[in-house]
Amino acid sequence: MCDVLQIARSTFYYEAKERAKEEKITEAIVEIFQKNRKAYGTRKIKVKLQERGLVVSRRRIGRIMKEQGLVSPYTVAQYKPHKTACNEATTGNVLDREFDQKEAKRFVVSDLTYVKVQNRWHYICVLVDLFNREIIGHSAGPNKDAALISRAFATVQGDLRQIQWFHTDRGSEFNNQKMDELLETFGIGRSLSMKGCPYDNAVAEATYKIMKTEFVNQMNFQSLRHLELELSDYVNWFNKHRIHGTLGYMTPVQYHQEALIKIV
Repeated sequence: MCDVLQIARSTFYYEAKERAKEEKITEAIVEIFQKNRKAYGTRKIKVKLQERGLVVSRRRIGRIMKEQGLVSPYTVAQYKPHKTACNEATTGNVLDREFDQKEAKRFVVSDLTYVKVQNRWHYICVLVDLFNREIIGHSAGPNKDAALISRAFATVQGDLRQIQWFHTDRGSEFNNQKMDELLETFGIGRSLSMKGCPYDNAVAEATYKIMKTEFVNQMNFQSLRHLELELSDYVNWFNKHRIHGTLGYMTPVQYHQEALIKIV
């Protein structure tokens, strides 16, 4: 065949080898994409391929994804707020935009977001540990109130007294007697964003944007119970399987475990 086509045998075997390698890479990319809620783009897929010993450029990954019809929900880059001097001395803002924390549960941040269940709005609350971006508590319900937040605290594993500071915006659901009593009971300090300044709680805002893109916008919730089950499943994936660029492409749980090893 090589004689008829007037090509060297080495060229034929090289092309066959490259074709097999391309097929292997394509299969790996499709598998990684499908197993991670179709949320990974070229950057994270490249990291996961490297874990399998496959060194592939983002450009090549992008080409293969396009050929396979794999479209990440992230179509535009997220805006990353930069620290400015305008709100540095806000009263009550103990966090002061120091989002990179070196101690677990020193600062836990939170916010609420809305989601449609059938034809009615419901709400999700998550508690995020700034140390490793882990969602340590979560809840869902039909009302945007202190009870929703209290239920999120109830899902936190371990002693709530380990939480040193709780940072949120100035929403009424975070500013009431029930919340004050909960925080006082467990000796948790309070930190508040400046009114109308979402950048003071940027990590919570960014987490909800991720959840909207990867989770909420891809689901059709039939009931509150359905929402609660899917939320628990997503949080489990987010903490144990989803790699984060801010954590050096480790999962929150993996990052925490690595930190514990360094301490020992």
